[in-house]
Amino acid sequence: MSAPGSTPPGRPVRLGLAENWPQFTLLVIVNVCVGALVGLERTTVPLIGTEVFGLTSDLAVFSFIIAFGVTKALTNLAAGALTARFRRKQLLVAGWLIGVPVPFVLAWAPSWGWIVAANVLLGVNQGLAWSMTVNMKIDLVGPARRGLATGLNEAAGYVAVGATALATGYLATAYGLRPAPELIGVVFVAAGLALSLIVRDTAAHVALELAQHPESALGGDAAGKPAGLTATFVLTSWRHRSLRGASQAGLVNNLNDGLTWGVFPLLFTDHGLGLAAVGLIKGLYPLLWGLGQIPTGHLADRIGRKPLIVTGMLVQAAGFVLALALLDRPLLAGILSAVALGIGTAMVYPALIASVSDHAHPTWRANALGAYRFWRDIGYAAGALVAGVLADTLGLNATVIAAAVLTAGSGLLAARWITEHHAGTPSNAAANRP
Repeated sequence: MSAPGSTPPGRPVRLGLAENWPQFTLLVIVNVCVGALVGLERTTVPLIGTEVFGLTSDLAVFSFIIAFGVTKALTNLAAGALTARFRRKQLLVAGWLIGVPVPFVLAWAPSWGWIVAANVLLGVNQGLAWSMTVNMKIDLVGPARRGLATGLNEAAGYVAVGATALATGYLATAYGLRPAPELIGVVFVAAGLALSLIVRDTAAHVALELAQHPESALGGDAAGKPAGLTATFVLTSWRHRSLRGASQAGLVNNLNDGLTWGVFPLLFTDHGLGLAAVGLIKGLYPLLWGLGQIPTGHLADRIGRKPLIVTGMLVQAAGFVLALALLDRPLLAGILSAVALGIGTAMVYPALIASVSDHAHPTWRANALGAYRFWRDIGYAAGALVAGVLADTLGLNATVIAAAVLTAGSGLLAARWITEHHAGTPSNAAANRP
């Protein structure tokens, strides 16, 4: 008997969501566990820093996000290169093994340094496990349904982030900041590791896609570029105009997430909200971000990537404005801001990944996605660093204003740089020259 999600012996490998739904479904569940593990930190950890360990500097409090963001970004970059030496499944399992200590350290860390160290492990876990789930889903469905595949993948992960953030807020209200809220992470680690051992690798699907589609239809204007990590990183980061546009938008998008991760719990508790209310705000944002990616991922396949990317960044900027404009009613301000940020991010997230995949040939797509995800997730660290410096010098309100300005500017750059290029359509090489 074949393993769940595998291709039965004798059955030909095929591309498509319907053709690979058992394995695709397993990968969706795995990414639920990936997202849930990082969701443990969304509500409680900034408050653990101030209330348990007595940190007074906002930059010191946000140091755990900086550690997480830098580590995840570097792991994303390495993950693309590692796919040339290891199978995706091997990297997925390795990511889970590295994540095993995280909930235990968060629950019982004797000092803040341990919390920061746990976030280094969490960054490696997220970089490997999340990267492999999205790559494997893209492998399975082929070029025609990348938007939907990435939307489903990111939806699963971020719904889990939001649900766990909400749950930890209520657990912290009932049982304290530690250890009960963090120990639910043990369930996520165990389930994620077990399911990752069952999932079948997707190397055969990558080989089939290469055989079925000529280079000119898979990556268009950049299909002939070098596939090495360094060359691909340079191409994705700057030389290719559309990939550059996607990379900067991804960085600012996650800068927003890193900033709200640290700032919102402190901002809204300063204005009188309790842990349960903060948990609601911190949970609502990724819940809408997650659920919204199912229709927006599908929409990206229909109307194109660029309209969703540009509009989504501007909606996020409006979310920051709402947080301050209504701050005299903090619960309303937090909820409306979370709604706008969640919807805006849902529009942007799957469209950006699909856009990068559109412009990258399968032979170097994992490296291109790794480079994009490096810039996107370095945004966590950038957001925490910017938030810490601005909050310590100018205050939390000024930090939120800066985020709104940066996000709107990023949306305008995306409008200028990103071009559409779906697999199988003629390339617009001139628009993507350096």
